Amino acid sequence: MMEFLRLDIFTILLWVITVMAFFISLLKDKNKTLKSMAKSKKMMKNMVSQIIAILLLIGLMLTFMPPEIIKDYLGNENSFIATTISALIGSITLIPAFVAFPLVGSLVDMGASLVPVAAFLTTLTMVGVVTFPIERKEFGMRFALIRNSMSFIFAILIAIIMGVLI
Repeated sequence: MMEFLRLDIFTILLWVITVMAFFISLLKDKNKTLKSMAKSKKMMKNMVSQIIAILLLIGLMLTFMPPEIIKDYLGNENSFIATTISALIGSITLIPAFVAFPLVGSLVDMGASLVPVAAFLTTLTMVGVVTFPIERKEFGMRFALIRNSMSFIFAILIAIIMGVLI
């Protein structure tokens, strides 16, 4: 029980900053702050069912997939192929990053190498194949292509650097 309440300094600092920003916002314009809180509540209500469904799906997948398979496909032996496939899957996956972090943690705990899971996570947050049509419409084809291509390359570089440093 107490393990759940143990927070690191960055989490505590983030909470303190958030609470301070909330009170500053209340002092500046109470009506606007309360209106935005109501809007946030409504958005959260809409997202909760999707987040729960994604978490259940991930939980089922991890329950029925033996750790040996994860270790075989995402382990150290197939690093180049595993990283490439993980980056491609991350590019086409559209799940919130705060859902992806526990998934990646579970994969690492089950024997996945850090470079492929980092490639999955970085491409998930930086590259948007699913959102490409919207990006193209708003910013133009050239911008969308260059941004996604550069993001994919940098996501792979970040994953490789994380694998070397950690």
